[in-house]
Amino acid sequence: MRADRLLALLLLLQNRGRMTAPELAAELEVSVRTVYRDAEALAASGVPLYAERGPAGGFRLLDGYRTRLTGLTDDEADSLALAGMPGAAAELGLGAELATAQLKLAAALPAGLGERSRRIQERFHLDAAAWFRTAEPAPLLAVAADAVWRQRVLRAHYRRWGGEVRRELHPLGLVLKAGIWYLVAAADGDVRTYRVSRFLAVTGTQEPCERPGGFDLVAYWEASSRGLEARVLQGTARLRVSPAGRRLLPAMFGAAGARAVEGAGEADADGWAEVDLDVEGLPVAVGDILRLGLEAEVLGPPELRAEVARSVTGLAQRYA
Repeated sequence: MRADRLLALLLLLQNRGRMTAPELAAELEVSVRTVYRDAEALAASGVPLYAERGPAGGFRLLDGYRTRLTGLTDDEADSLALAGMPGAAAELGLGAELATAQLKLAAALPAGLGERSRRIQERFHLDAAAWFRTAEPAPLLAVAADAVWRQRVLRAHYRRWGGEVRRELHPLGLVLKAGIWYLVAAADGDVRTYRVSRFLAVTGTQEPCERPGGFDLVAYWEASSRGLEARVLQGTARLRVSPAGRRLLPAMFGAAGARAVEGAGEADADGWAEVDLDVEGLPVAVGDILRLGLEAEVLGPPELRAEVARSVTGLAQRYA
């Protein structure tokens, strides 16, 4: 572990130039005293590392010095696929490996390319979680990820809407969607998707599992997402919406809201227009449409209009 830390300290100084002991301690997650001991060890080994005193002081390497110890370990190379999502890498247990791999890559780049890489990191950031929501806790994610990577059978106890089930899973991949992790796995001869947070227990085994020939995780996920949307959006609501309501539709209903706005009819003198909005089943559709408040009126189907009217009447009575 100390050898890894010494290399990380060396690469930090090579990539960033002068750094203070507290800055290095924060990056390496060690004490300031440990930083001083590691710096002394590097200097004693022949690395041209200098300590400068004073308010603007810190540690730095001799100008022009570059280490050649930048080879990636297997785990560090694996972590690079998650370079744009450090939070996801940490959840999968690859956070430290990713940080070290990025340092090694930066150290290996020529000076000009290294500066371009740093500028990109300073200016672009990917945040996988949805707005107003923290990433969903998935305490069994690491076990699932290990089984995916090693192609080992998982024995799982899973909570679904209809109750609890126990299944033997052949893991095929993990997907992070809007801060939620999903496991794609074969079970009972079919490929299915499991929300990792709903696993009550998972046990990794040493039993190998075969990956279906030609299986494409990205293609499967895209097809599965389209299928889910088709199953969930069970009907179409005819709405009369205000200008503000039309602006709200894409924000509240995503692609379905955007399609509704694109197909909107001609606006009347007050700016209201009729739209067709794909909605879920009746109970969910009522709640979703009520979020539009006074900016929308349901024109049809009749049962949806009646149910919205009943809900509005109940609310009025409650708050009278």
